[in-house]
Amino acid sequence: MIAATLAVAFLGMATAAEPGTWLDLTHSFDAATIYWPTEKGFQFDSGSNGPTAKGYYYAANRFTTAEHGGTHLDAPRHFSATGQTSDAIPIDRLVGDAVVIDVAQQCVADPAYEVSPDDLVAWEVAHGRQLVDVIVLVRTGWAAKWADRTAYLGTSATGPAAVAKLRFPGVSPLAAKWLVEQRRIKAIGIDTASIDHGPSTLFAAHVAFCGADVPIFENVASLDQLPDTGAFVAALPMKIAGGSGGPLRIVARVE
Repeated sequence: MIAATLAVAFLGMATAAEPGTWLDLTHSFDAATIYWPTEKGFQFDSGSNGPTAKGYYYAANRFTTAEHGGTHLDAPRHFSATGQTSDAIPIDRLVGDAVVIDVAQQCVADPAYEVSPDDLVAWEVAHGRQLVDVIVLVRTGWAAKWADRTAYLGTSATGPAAVAKLRFPGVSPLAAKWLVEQRRIKAIGIDTASIDHGPSTLFAAHVAFCGADVPIFENVASLDQLPDTGAFVAALPMKIAGGSGGPLRIVARVE
């Protein structure tokens, strides 16, 4: 009981960066980068790097990756046949004022917690503003588990059978529906592997957001350093023609 209480207190303490600070909210891509259990992961092949016969240094590498893994974009096309592809998302949906919905304490008690409409309304009441024309970032505290694949995903298994073992927080279908029908957000991001929680089988939050052309950012890092309000975010993915997503570099400036 004491350990659980201390964990709640620890996860609940967000240390916001100083005003004027730029923060990188992106996990690096390497051999340890976490991907969905059915994906091969990030593959990096070093070239013949080094000094050339002409005296200058030259390096050129190759990488292979799935669209969805590491810190990445889910373009609306990911779960909507008519949704925007990665290259078609308007830039103004990928940059703007950001707000952080902090549910880290709830997620200590329930590792498969789903953000509810009540959580969103409580945030609005506490901050005296609606979730309109903002990038919503959900902090579950899961980014602290990034170095441990088992803790982060709920399983170390891979392959199709591993999907049923996934356990991590997400946004409930009701909350997703409320955001797209009752509010007007630019995009939504989360510090877990999916906007739907681990046990999901229907991925209804994905369906709601993608059906409304709301871009999704997953595996976002360092949300504990952002204030609840007062940050500007730029989330620029690889511009893949016809893509359903892609690697994402997401940064924030604390105002």
